[in-house]
Amino acid sequence: MRLTAFLDVPGQGNLPPLARLEKYAFSENVFNRQIIARGLNDILRDFSNSEEDFLTVMEIVVRLSEDAEPTVRTDLMEQIPPIAVFLQENRSNFPGVLADYLTPIVVRYLTDPNNQVRKSSQEVLLILLEQDLISQHDIENKVCPILLALSAPDSDDEYKAEAVNIICKLASVLNKGTVERLLLPRFCELCGDGKLFQVRKVCATNFGDICRAVGQEATEKFLIPKFLELCSDNVWGMRKACAECFMAVSYSASPEVRRAQLSPLFIRLISDPCRWVRQAAFQSLGPFISTFANPPRAGLYIGEDGPLSIRPPARGLDSDFTPGSPGTGSCGSTSSACSARPVCTEPDLPTEGTSAGTSNFLCRSSSRGMMGNSVEDSALAGAELTRLSPEASATLKLPERNDLPVNSHPGPGSWTCPESPEDVFNNFLYWRTPLPDISKDLEELLLSEAGPREEGCSRPEPVQNSCVARSEIQKVLDSLQEHVMDDPDVQAQVQVLSAALRAAQLDSVNEPAHKPTEGLNEVSVSDPSPASDNQMALSASSSQKELSVARILQSTDPGEPCGGVRDPLETEQRHLPAPLEENKSKLQDVIPQPLLDQYVSMTDPARAQTVDTDIAKHCAYSLPGVALTLGRRNWHCLKDTYETLASDVQWKVRRTLAFSIHELAAILGDQLTAADLVPIFNGFLKDLDEVRIGILKHLYDFLKLLHEDKRREYLYQLQEFVVTDNSRNWRFRYELAEQLILILELYNPHDVYDYLMHIALKLCADKVSEVRWISFKLVVAILQKFYSHSESALGLAFVHELIVRFRHCAKWVGRQAFAFICQAVVSEECIPADQFVEHLLPSLLSLVSDPVPNVRVLLARALRQTLLEKAYLRNAGNPHLEVIEETVLALQSDPDPDVSFFATLQPKRRSTADSRVLEERN
Repeated sequence: MRLTAFLDVPGQGNLPPLARLEKYAFSENVFNRQIIARGLNDILRDFSNSEEDFLTVMEIVVRLSEDAEPTVRTDLMEQIPPIAVFLQENRSNFPGVLADYLTPIVVRYLTDPNNQVRKSSQEVLLILLEQDLISQHDIENKVCPILLALSAPDSDDEYKAEAVNIICKLASVLNKGTVERLLLPRFCELCGDGKLFQVRKVCATNFGDICRAVGQEATEKFLIPKFLELCSDNVWGMRKACAECFMAVSYSASPEVRRAQLSPLFIRLISDPCRWVRQAAFQSLGPFISTFANPPRAGLYIGEDGPLSIRPPARGLDSDFTPGSPGTGSCGSTSSACSARPVCTEPDLPTEGTSAGTSNFLCRSSSRGMMGNSVEDSALAGAELTRLSPEASATLKLPERNDLPVNSHPGPGSWTCPESPEDVFNNFLYWRTPLPDISKDLEELLLSEAGPREEGCSRPEPVQNSCVARSEIQKVLDSLQEHVMDDPDVQAQVQVLSAALRAAQLDSVNEPAHKPTEGLNEVSVSDPSPASDNQMALSASSSQKELSVARILQSTDPGEPCGGVRDPLETEQRHLPAPLEENKSKLQDVIPQPLLDQYVSMTDPARAQTVDTDIAKHCAYSLPGVALTLGRRNWHCLKDTYETLASDVQWKVRRTLAFSIHELAAILGDQLTAADLVPIFNGFLKDLDEVRIGILKHLYDFLKLLHEDKRREYLYQLQEFVVTDNSRNWRFRYELAEQLILILELYNPHDVYDYLMHIALKLCADKVSEVRWISFKLVVAILQKFYSHSESALGLAFVHELIVRFRHCAKWVGRQAFAFICQAVVSEECIPADQFVEHLLPSLLSLVSDPVPNVRVLLARALRQTLLEKAYLRNAGNPHLEVIEETVLALQSDPDPDVSFFATLQPKRRSTADSRVLEERN
């Protein structure tokens, strides 16, 4: 019963409704006041026809809000949101009522002495803010002042903690300028509140929302320093809250701040002494790494609607060689057109062992004839050397900027372009154990060429010196040829000597550009001439001399013209043997290396004991985001981690990978997918149903990314999805039918007939009706596939199979399925009408004498609602029309009421012309 009806009950005297309302609203009985408070929404709607009465009711509401009983105030506050919605819908009739009457009540209750009333007012305020029912003017002039007063340093601690929570929520609904002007100073002040840790905890929990509200500039200027303090708080709950919101804070910071300040801070949280802090940090590690994503560099973009798009990486952002992967030059199509940006390469640093390999540092400048480029090259080389070990840095001493010689820039013929893949990247030079047996001979040969250049000559010695050097190398090569096939060490020596021979041939035709610096241990990196390259190589430890020299000399091989930019990923895939590729270094330069090291360590079993038992699952969950951030060229950094997760003993970890393997395949591309993901995908196919369902739900998305030949290999394996660990798991088979409908487009009609058709027929006979109904749609899609590709022979063979299996099925469920399939075939028009009436219609009409009413019901629906609606069958000249109408009449007189009902039921949709034709015919 509505409250107004309660007010109109007999025995109330001659008082008008408003007077009765006022009488109950201020009755001494608390129960009467509660009834009025709970029914205010209905009362306002009933009195909304008169503006004067409505405003009178609002005055009563204001007086009722001052009731001394907390339960009355609480009941009143619960009615504010629906009343505010009503006023918003009728704001043209009652403008300003919400701002003048209700908003002050909500704001006043924020300071109510009763805790329950305050909580109710806070909830109501957030609801009004989320639904945008309070204007910006009222928020700035009515809400914010009271919140700032409650959060003042001298305010009550309980009020302060509640106010800061509302302030954080309020930041998301205000504009950026208002938040910076009114709320940001107080928020920064509350972050350093040393009196009450609950206040700091609320600030830390909502730190990301505030950063998102104020933008990058204010975040870096005001909030990042406070965030650094909170991450070092003595209370572990504070540090845990900071770890949980780290991604949101990083998202609002610039790449420089993210790398220089936030990354070391996050590493500190990961190594926090408190286990709960470490657990939260590791859970946020993957999302934090994803904030380093640089789509122009990786060439991977996420569209607004979600799908991944692949574009070529920007040359300007990706022309530098990255550690851990072979780089590419930026040479143009002509021999003199190269990028003006210097290309610096650094070999893969070994994860352990000596640092002598770092001396194989090479910086080649493609600039020509300008002093400024030489300075830039030296600066870039210095930045690279700061990351090397102290021993390597001592070996390569860069000249000071002011000490650079005027003629230190490369000449017109001194620049080099990357040659064949064998010259750009060589497995032996990177990974093979040094072979010292020929180092002295090779060193003497190189010094014999470098000696005349150190004497200050701008031209080399006569050509016969180079000829002698070539003859010496050729003799050694000839002596080793007969042992090449027997000893792999000899093969490695032949490879080094071949590189030296090509370098000697180059020296005989090319002139050196300029003189080297003094001595072998002080090499100007801005000088890319062959002489300086040789000197730099000889400054390394003796165990690496021949490797460094061979690599540098190979990079200057003129045997192949500069052919433009190569994909380093393809170079690695084509020329890296499998064992060497597995040992590739995890170095990269997209994200700080310590972050990646910590991420790959999440698969360590010790982490599960010391941090979190589900840490491997968190690693698997965020792996596609990390892979997207690193890009395809750095997939080698995650490959071992992914394989470890794929073989994890916890099925939850494998299930997580199975649900995201299609996304990872889109990130990596078809080549890496075929090499690294397909074996894991095959393993998931034979896993538990909890894991296989992840594969099945995105089966189409994964298969469409594979090459056609690789995709055909899965045709036979698709039938394995029909068998499940638990036969009651019918949703598994339902998902299979849905995926097969999509997969049909990936295969040709003959493959569909040989493999997928049999799976569809098996699903059509499933015990669960839901699986059968979706399988009937699969059958229709297969028929449509055959006839759309002009494979009528396959289509007729399939139709014959349907008749044999279902029309003549001993179980009534099969015959009912045949009726539904025929109805779907006509509805979708996937078969030519003449072939339908010739091959399917006679078998369909024969079901009129079926002993099971359920079969005849579906036949009646198919004939009355589908077949008779088709223009081809309604044609008066059609010889089959009379047979169909006779069958319908027989069904209309069927003894079963359901059959006769559907046989006489008029179709729901029919055009006017069709109705007129049927009326004339009747």
